[in-house]
Amino acid sequence: MDNKQLMLQVKQWMEEAGQYIKDELKQVVTVEEKTNRSDLVTNVDKGTESFLVKKINEAYPNDLIIGEEGTGREVSSTKGRIWIIDPIDGTLNFVKQQENFCVMIGIFEDGNPLLGFIYDVMKNEFVYGGPSTGVYLNGTPLHAPEDSSLADGLLGCNVGMYSENYEHSREIASAAIGVRMLGCAGLDFLNVIRGKQNAYISNLAPWDFAAGTVLSQALGLVCRQFPDLDYNILGKRQYFIVATPQTFRDIQKFFKNK
Repeated sequence: MDNKQLMLQVKQWMEEAGQYIKDELKQVVTVEEKTNRSDLVTNVDKGTESFLVKKINEAYPNDLIIGEEGTGREVSSTKGRIWIIDPIDGTLNFVKQQENFCVMIGIFEDGNPLLGFIYDVMKNEFVYGGPSTGVYLNGTPLHAPEDSSLADGLLGCNVGMYSENYEHSREIASAAIGVRMLGCAGLDFLNVIRGKQNAYISNLAPWDFAAGTVLSQALGLVCRQFPDLDYNILGKRQYFIVATPQTFRDIQKFFKNK
């Protein structure tokens, strides 16, 4: 199976997962705390991840899986094909708003980006693809966004980083036209990919950034561990940035001048 066929297969699985989520929203959703009252998991997160992991295991039993809710296997090497799943990114939004969340899968092969999928279920906006297939929004090809400067666009930022001015993040945000905080990494990635924001800075786990990284890099955007290190798909939570090349260069000036 070539990458385009794989892309279409995974797209179908995720659309089925999206329908499952919509159906579950009509029922009573069970909510649990993980680390604190804003870090939640629901029966729908777990059910969505189980559905996707089952599909992958049945079709590709030798592939490795990293799932936010722990359904996959322990992965210690980037060798081979690795699927990184966030069944519901923005669970707090899912619980409180019933929107502004997404389903994400990033696929890497021998550590290299292969395919990415971000599905905004409630808006029915699905961005998917990779470096060898192209990137699509609901079937329409996407092209690299305008390479705008920091001063000419909006910047998405993690609220904790902004409030603490971690690594000049509040100063960086102040240099943009405005700052946005969505509470969903996937949607912030989509805003950068679609040219609605110039950058997004946050504290992310691999399942938060894997899908967006594949899609962003395929469109010529910069993805780095913030402020300027290689990201690690097998690592723990890490500060992360996705940006247009010019905006990234503008942000780096905050560190060169300090």
